[in-house]
Amino acid sequence: MTHQSEINNDAGGTLGRNTWVFSAGFAPSQSTGFEPDFTSRNTLCLLNTGDREACVRLTVYYDDAEPVGPYEIAVGARRVKHQRINDLIEPEAVYLDKPYGVVIDSDEPVVAQLYYLDSRDGNLAVSHLNPAPLP
Repeated sequence: MTHQSEINNDAGGTLGRNTWVFSAGFAPSQSTGFEPDFTSRNTLCLLNTGDREACVRLTVYYDDAEPVGPYEIAVGARRVKHQRINDLIEPEAVYLDKPYGVVIDSDEPVVAQLYYLDSRDGNLAVSHLNPAPLP
């Protein structure tokens, strides 16, 4: 069993960082199977272990279009938020079937991971993408 004191770090009891970078995003438009459970998607998993709500801002980068953002996501204090990238529509819907990268900036430290589910060919492919290391 993990105790609260083992989870906290020395910087005020919160884990994570304010900036995350993922360079290998791809949100397929095609799916097979029952909706919404088997909808092909990328999901951004955010964890806020701090005592204050985090305002997380995403900027999406493409290989042939200008960056789009910020997309804003609120993550409550001591909460987790799973946000489907396919569902981000403001300021503009994230392009499907196109490779993208995403930069995440948060006003409070968070932990981030990108989850990928692909059901296009009747088979289920799942992976968790780790962020690019920052200096």
